[in-house]
Amino acid sequence: MASTVAQPAPPAPFVAAPRPTVPRLPAWALFRLGRLLEPSRLWYRIALWLQVHPAAYHAFTRAETAVKARLFGCRMCGQCALPSTAYACPMTCPKQLRNGPCGGVSPDGRCEVYPELRCVWVVAYERASQEGRVADLRRLQRPIDQRRWGESAWVNYWLGRDEALWTSDDGLLELPVLRVDPAGARRVDAA
Repeated sequence: MASTVAQPAPPAPFVAAPRPTVPRLPAWALFRLGRLLEPSRLWYRIALWLQVHPAAYHAFTRAETAVKARLFGCRMCGQCALPSTAYACPMTCPKQLRNGPCGGVSPDGRCEVYPELRCVWVVAYERASQEGRVADLRRLQRPIDQRRWGESAWVNYWLGRDEALWTSDDGLLELPVLRVDPAGARRVDAA
């Protein structure tokens, strides 16, 4: 009599970490394109129409995937941070850090995981600096909603679904400057 012992499931296929990607177009061109894609009544109506027509939505999402994967290495997280990172996709960071580089970036700007590649955050800083938009990098990005993977980030953007993705400021408070009075007796907050 043969026993029916459950066999372990085969291991999941190895999925390599994302690879830092340098955008294929200059930042100035992408910022101009970004202005054309800013939410408007037209884009809102298009997004609503796409939501009502699933076949059109899927075709649109496939086209978005093809374009953004080629230009930015996009992984379709559904909550695009490209405009605030000078169009260097933070989701191509092997650690998927959305608020700056890890501590493993080499002094010459190389990625810790893929030393042959530049850190996506170094690339973002260089691109933002060229366009005078370094302040954009200070915006705190909240964790993404993992349920949105594979959705159209453009449709989500036009419908206002990612409004809470960033903080309205850099998330840093103005800290008082502290000084010690000459007698050294007590700390005094500088005005």
